[in-house]
Amino acid sequence: MTSTQAIIERTLAAMGYEVVDIERGQQGVLRVFIDAPSGITLDDCEKVSRQLSYVLEVEGVDYARLEVSSPGLDRPLKKPVDFERFAGSEVAIRLREPLEGRRNFDGLLTVEGEGRFGLELIERAPDASRARGGRAANKARPRRVRSAPETVDVQAQAARKLVFSLDEIERARLVPKLKFQERRK
Repeated sequence: MTSTQAIIERTLAAMGYEVVDIERGQQGVLRVFIDAPSGITLDDCEKVSRQLSYVLEVEGVDYARLEVSSPGLDRPLKKPVDFERFAGSEVAIRLREPLEGRRNFDGLLTVEGEGRFGLELIERAPDASRARGGRAANKARPRRVRSAPETVDVQAQAARKLVFSLDEIERARLVPKLKFQERRK
């Protein structure tokens, strides 16, 4: 853990926030991605930015610009606590080494014990329109718009389970799930 990371994590833990990731960008940009059980608002980002600006100046951390934001809907999972917190959620993982000729898998995250985690794989049926001509064919054909979105029964599609340790994972992210609420007049 770098000293900058330790300073940021200590500061945000005292404020009740979790550090999801820290990135150093070009031209001295320092990006800090934060989360909290209740979610992150613009006010949270502003409060953390003000506090970190002060603390980093006092600690003599070199950076040109500070950016603070939420991790987004496709939040990365990096630490064991992340995998435990989001057990039962749909995630996309990329393995460091191929398994059965693949490195990318989607599924429901499970906790297996002894520092291992599982992924109940979601085997989606191949898209028939892609099989008949690929992307170019998809663009040329008009698509029917359905009035209601199809619901996917993830439990019924999970047929296999992949069990892994964190050192076997190149990256893992939550699969974004959007929930729209109807406007009331």
